[in-house]
Amino acid sequence: MSSLSALLDDYNPLDPETLIDPYSYLEALRAEAPVYHCPKTGLYIVSTYALVRDVLSDNELFSSEFGASLGGAAVPQEVLEVQNQGYPAVNTMLTADNPEHKRYRGMVNKAFTPRRIKVIAPSIEKISSDLIDGFIQDGCVEVLSQFSVELPLSVIADQLGVPRTDLPQFKRWTDGFVAQLGGMAGPEGAVEAARLILEFQHYFADRLAEARDSPREDIISDLVRARVEGEAPLDVAESLSILQQLLVAGNETTADAIAEGCWLLARHPEVQAAVRRDPDLIHNLVEEVLRLASPTANMWRVAKRGTELGGVEIPKGAFVLLSFTSANRDESVFSEPNRFEIERKNAREHLAFGRGVHVCVAASLARREMQIAFRDLTERLGAFSIDPTAEPPRHRPNILLHGLSSLHLRFDHA
Repeated sequence: MSSLSALLDDYNPLDPETLIDPYSYLEALRAEAPVYHCPKTGLYIVSTYALVRDVLSDNELFSSEFGASLGGAAVPQEVLEVQNQGYPAVNTMLTADNPEHKRYRGMVNKAFTPRRIKVIAPSIEKISSDLIDGFIQDGCVEVLSQFSVELPLSVIADQLGVPRTDLPQFKRWTDGFVAQLGGMAGPEGAVEAARLILEFQHYFADRLAEARDSPREDIISDLVRARVEGEAPLDVAESLSILQQLLVAGNETTADAIAEGCWLLARHPEVQAAVRRDPDLIHNLVEEVLRLASPTANMWRVAKRGTELGGVEIPKGAFVLLSFTSANRDESVFSEPNRFEIERKNAREHLAFGRGVHVCVAASLARREMQIAFRDLTERLGAFSIDPTAEPPRHRPNILLHGLSSLHLRFDHA
């Protein structure tokens, strides 16, 4: 038995420590079992770039209607009691197949067009500048709470047309969504996540009602006005499901990517120096951060019928776990894939935003926010590094998302 095969004998993709640091297992999977039927979980794990891309592009064989519960696991009674006080979950964008997916996505696309992002770019720049003003004299910063979370959360709040004073609530609700999606909450955490989602539903149901009476130029009003081919307007449950996904897609993954980029830069002062010498490198820096960090670590698909993938038979109804993290470090596509290389010529070929009809609707916005963030941080701060006196960086265990729980940096004054 090879050492890689022996390593796979211990592999459990849902183990918290594996979720935090999966890289040796993923390397073994790519080499030994690009499609792996995990005996510990029953999941089919897809790990190579080509196969992940193929599944993402094949909507005839693989469904996105995976819902919030892993493998259709029963929802605890305590969680059901909370959920019954709110609106039912509806498969909309991330969790819908065509034609429903196309219908829902078409209702929010205009908020994320290049033209729209160009219009709001000065606002993003102002938010970034103001946040840096808040800590630049301190010589140290906790990146997530003082910058990377606040930046995209403020932007999406403006796009939704809700006050920034409510941002602390939005962060709590996002944490609830992430806990539910991540499958690592445990019984008490699942109940708390359900309560947070219920709060979110009540808040935004009120905002939707206000928009019906007094529509404005924002996403909530767009949803109220939305019509497709003479169909009835969206009901409240549909609108809330779309807003819930936008709140996560519009801030959580971007916040994680910015923090991961800061962590990479802090450990590579030579890259910081290169970016300061040539700010044009920031565009490719963003792509390389997305490739290496893969803030969306994994994504689910469900086999619509029995099929064969990579020489492995997958039965109808099987849950398939696509590893974006692994695909983005595939040696056959990216040379020296574990190396942080901001001049990598094919960095933009990463799958961090997915591929096919479900490619991230907010990808262009995320890229612009990251470009502004890294430009401002490298321009306004001197050389920065990990603060050795603070809690060391550590990732949160989550099945779908990969992000740091905190990141303390210290920096020189520019």
